[in-house]
Amino acid sequence: MQMRLSRAEYRDIVRSTEQLRPTRQCMKMLKDRFPNHSQSTLLSIFSLEYQKRTKRTISRHHAADVIEGHYQRYLNEAKARPTAPVLLEMANEVDLSPALMARLVLDRFLQDMNGEMLSKPVLNSMLKDPSLIPDQVLAKNIYQCTINDCCYGPLVDCIKHAIGEEHEVLLRDKLKERNLSFLDENKLRTMGYDKTPDIILEVPIAVEGHIVHWIESKASFGDDHSHRTYLNEQFWSYWNRFGPGLVIYWYGFIGELDCQRDRGILLKDCFPTDIVTLCHATHQQSPESTEGGQ
Repeated sequence: MQMRLSRAEYRDIVRSTEQLRPTRQCMKMLKDRFPNHSQSTLLSIFSLEYQKRTKRTISRHHAADVIEGHYQRYLNEAKARPTAPVLLEMANEVDLSPALMARLVLDRFLQDMNGEMLSKPVLNSMLKDPSLIPDQVLAKNIYQCTINDCCYGPLVDCIKHAIGEEHEVLLRDKLKERNLSFLDENKLRTMGYDKTPDIILEVPIAVEGHIVHWIESKASFGDDHSHRTYLNEQFWSYWNRFGPGLVIYWYGFIGELDCQRDRGILLKDCFPTDIVTLCHATHQQSPESTEGGQ
């Protein structure tokens, strides 16, 4: 499967996502159109694009009159068609994430029932476990929205967290297979570090002729926006503290973004196979010689 995309290939996929909704059926359509790309890569690209789209439009859905309109329409349609996936249909019609539509309508329902807004923990617990909702028809609609949304909601959050953990474990296993000595994030936190890469190598390595002191694992696709954000908020600060490093975008990235190698940040879409272990550190700072915190 192709993981490192040219910007032209990436834009072609993005154009195909513009009219899609965040449902699993739409993801199948995307996969059918781009069979040479993995489902994970396509889903990651689509999620990133849909989140951008949502940020541009979400404010209008949060207007009080719009929420009221959604809620009253739900009540009418659910009464007329109690077995239909009313909320899911409404979300797709107005191009709002099903999970976000579910949150808006549930919040409004709970206000009706209690006469006031309930706390976020109560709302979140009901979204995670719709059986807690004291209305069976609404509970079923909330559940349908949650399981059909591939970009937002408690199920997606849980899956993303698990996938992130899985790839960090994979990275540690690969390092152990190569007998490379390293400190992971948990160990670094106990040493007083608050903002660190996933892995700091105790003995640096060379990958494709570039020295690597640290490795960051990203279980996502690296597009322009996310990569620029990571550079500014994470990667350059890692470089300043620990020297040059490697970022693995497990679901691929735009090839043109791998343009900082000479400045000390290397991008890969898998664990490198051509590793050369260096005899001693070439950067004066290391976790043992620097103090915790920034």
